[in-house]
Amino acid sequence: MTHIIDGKLIAEEILLSIKKEVEEKFKFINIRPKIATVLIGNNPASEIYVKAKLRAAEKVGISTELVIFKEDIDNEKLREIIISLNKRPDITGILVQLPLPNCLDEQIIFETIDYRKDVDAFGIHNTGLLNHWKSKIMPCTPQGILYVLKKHLKDLSGKKAVVIGRSIIVGRPMASILIKENCTVTIAHSKTINIKEECLQADILIAATGIPNLVKAGWVKKNAFVVDVGISRVNNKLVGDVAFENVIGTASFITPVPGGIGPLTVANLLLNTLKLYLIQNNLSSDDFIIK
Repeated sequence: MTHIIDGKLIAEEILLSIKKEVEEKFKFINIRPKIATVLIGNNPASEIYVKAKLRAAEKVGISTELVIFKEDIDNEKLREIIISLNKRPDITGILVQLPLPNCLDEQIIFETIDYRKDVDAFGIHNTGLLNHWKSKIMPCTPQGILYVLKKHLKDLSGKKAVVIGRSIIVGRPMASILIKENCTVTIAHSKTINIKEECLQADILIAATGIPNLVKAGWVKKNAFVVDVGISRVNNKLVGDVAFENVIGTASFITPVPGGIGPLTVANLLLNTLKLYLIQNNLSSDDFIIK
């Protein structure tokens, strides 16, 4: 029997812990953590994601500031905006919503956001710390996936993990995180030969490609733990990278789309904001544990 993971419920547990910690620290510091979100253009999906993040931040007592620009902003102007946010002492974390319009270079974001305010942990400094296993924060989606895996599997040592997708947002940081957890990790991608056979070896299979229904039961090892990161709209319905109905009965655990990893990504964005807030106020983020 396949256990369907309720990402919304787990995210609420994380948010409750964050809210308690924010309120407790606010009594002593009298400064609230604050996240600045930069939204460029009018991508409907991005607008939905940003609204969800703002609602969740408000729920846990984290202040927000939304900075909106038309898509004709140029790279230099974007860089100036990020630098100005870096300098503001009231801003705990900075998020530039991806994807950007084609005229902009996302590398500018990674190079310009101060690593001490990089809530997404996509910047080169935080990426380097992650790969050296020294980071205080991780990219939000991989961090959420790790939480779910450890919640249900406890010890990941010795597990064979396959990650489909090699982006800086999910694939590459996820691989580094799983290696630290003593998994044996394969990253599969569009150039992988015999990708189905690779996936069939996985105790943990993480799909993060954006290709609807790519992974079917024939790709999944019996009793594997399947994590679906992708989200696409097909025939006016949201679907993931995994053919959900097809895989149920083969996997031991599976995250649905929607309602799986998405809410956990938002919760871990706020968790990163809290950790940066603690560090910036000379408090140890290592002391805060999600209950």
